[in-house]
Amino acid sequence: MLGGSRMNVSLYQAAAALDGNIRWQQMISENLAAGSVPGFKKKDISFSTIQAGILGSGTDSLVAQNHKSLLPSPAIGTNFAPGNLRATNVKSDVAIEGPGFLSVRLPDGQTAYTRDGEFRVSLQGQLLNKDGYELLGEGGVPIQVEPGRGELIEISEAGDVSQGLVIRGKLALFEFPDNAQLKRVGSGYYLASPEVQPAAATRSTFAQGFLESSNLEPMSEVSSLMLALRHFEANQKVIHMQDERMGRLIQELSATS
Repeated sequence: MLGGSRMNVSLYQAAAALDGNIRWQQMISENLAAGSVPGFKKKDISFSTIQAGILGSGTDSLVAQNHKSLLPSPAIGTNFAPGNLRATNVKSDVAIEGPGFLSVRLPDGQTAYTRDGEFRVSLQGQLLNKDGYELLGEGGVPIQVEPGRGELIEISEAGDVSQGLVIRGKLALFEFPDNAQLKRVGSGYYLASPEVQPAAATRSTFAQGFLESSNLEPMSEVSSLMLALRHFEANQKVIHMQDERMGRLIQELSATS
């Protein structure tokens, strides 16, 4: 029965690898779909192994200790490497130079953090992003300008928002001690966990008239997708081969009984 157990382990290993391949392909598809979002940070996947063994008691457990197996275990995280800045010459566009984040208010009242600095002025004079979320200034107060005045909005490197000679507010800019603990919600928004709270930025500035491109390389993602598909096909073949072996083993045991 040890041979049958080994075949079962091979099936489990291949099945676990298939699951990892599926998650890998889904991750790449999500990256490619959001690749045009300013400031988008791609997801990366890494594979490690977890130890598995046959549970038993007495002598069986000693045998199991000598026949432990390793199963692949995928982990997906966000790659926060900066993207390139591209000039748009649009006054309401801002890019962040450094590790900082802007803050916006979600419909449910939560504060989300984003690197997407593409905004517009509403008819009521509020600075909103493409999803209609309010851009927050220092103290969590929305930035309000006077619509219809004709003066261009200026945003300084420090985040001061002015209209003509009037200062209308200051953009809040935050940094986190560990970006890896941010919770992704949507393609360009993050929520802070209770353990990781934002602090006022000290290493980041604004660049008006620019947007940060996403940090993914489309050709690299396509290449990874092809590799994931090849791995998926290889593990499918392993499962098919082990299934055929198991079938033959069952037939042989049935013939001898």
